[in-house]
Amino acid sequence: MRTVLQVTPYYPPHLGGLERVVEHLSQQLSHRHDVRVVTTVLGAAGAERREQRGRLGVRRHRAVEVAHTAVAPGLPLSLLRAPRDSVVHLHCAHALLPELVALTSLVRRGRFLVHFHLDVDSSGPLGRLLPLYKKHVFGRVLRAAAGVIVLTPSQADFVRDRYRVPAERVFVVPNGVGREFFRPVREPRQRPLELLYVGRLSAQKNVARLLEAMALVRQPVRLRLVGDGELRERLEARAAELRLGSVEFAGGLHGADLVAAYEAADAFVLPSDREGMPLVALEAMAAALPVLATAVPGNTELLGEVGLLAAPEPAALAAAIDRLAADPALRGALSARSAEAARGYSWEAVAARVEEVYGALYPAVAA
Repeated sequence: MRTVLQVTPYYPPHLGGLERVVEHLSQQLSHRHDVRVVTTVLGAAGAERREQRGRLGVRRHRAVEVAHTAVAPGLPLSLLRAPRDSVVHLHCAHALLPELVALTSLVRRGRFLVHFHLDVDSSGPLGRLLPLYKKHVFGRVLRAAAGVIVLTPSQADFVRDRYRVPAERVFVVPNGVGREFFRPVREPRQRPLELLYVGRLSAQKNVARLLEAMALVRQPVRLRLVGDGELRERLEARAAELRLGSVEFAGGLHGADLVAAYEAADAFVLPSDREGMPLVALEAMAAALPVLATAVPGNTELLGEVGLLAAPEPAALAAAIDRLAADPALRGALSARSAEAARGYSWEAVAARVEEVYGALYPAVAA
């Protein structure tokens, strides 16, 4: 047993797939290790800045968000004060935190591990600086890491080719899904299709594309959007412009309420521009829902043999929604595929694979 630091810019109740990955992984690892989550207060209104449940502790640092980047001046102190032989496990899909972890590890003369969730695209007024940041800063951080965990084999190829990370330091570990989401396959309901989206209302998820598609749908379909984000007001305004009375903005849901949202739906939709390995798709699969997603990186790998893929444009997405709504037999077949594929994922298995990586990089952890 050793201290494991899970370092992340955001943590529940902040909404997002990365946040829930860290939460589930930390809970599993705390059965065998002392786990400290080092994070920020962003999106965690009402949560205590310090929490301790058994071997799992959470330390939230004061922070501000600048250009979708968490800035927490006190966070490096938690890293510097950690036991020198700690496993430092950085969850990465944002700028600034990776280089802070690399610098503190250099000062401590310790190792760190990067969990590469997604290679983000440029957005906002500072987005033009992102390619330079990736090339001259982030790439150096990845190469300095003792190891890099990726979600899929194609991500492994990407970090080796784009960031020149040596192949022997790249480890493929998929996301998992909680037991509470699993449901048996059920007969398609004879009613207007209840379509569900779960996720952030952010540029990468491109919910605007889904709204445009809903305006073109001909079959009776109701869409429930579960999640929140910086684009919510804009998306609500766009839904009103399109006169989409069949669209509900439900806000963020957690725990039993989120499980119930999956159970109440007839199908799940993911209109993203790109994904790493979408946790919400795994949850929908576990709930035995037919999954419709855009044919983009991340979705194609997870869902290519499981779900229904559509070109990432409104007309194609609308046609696929109409096809699902009009064909109960198709929904039944996709539901069975989802349930079968989801059996191969569990957080217990994912945590065990992560511990194998720890054992390879920090041999004493395996003892």
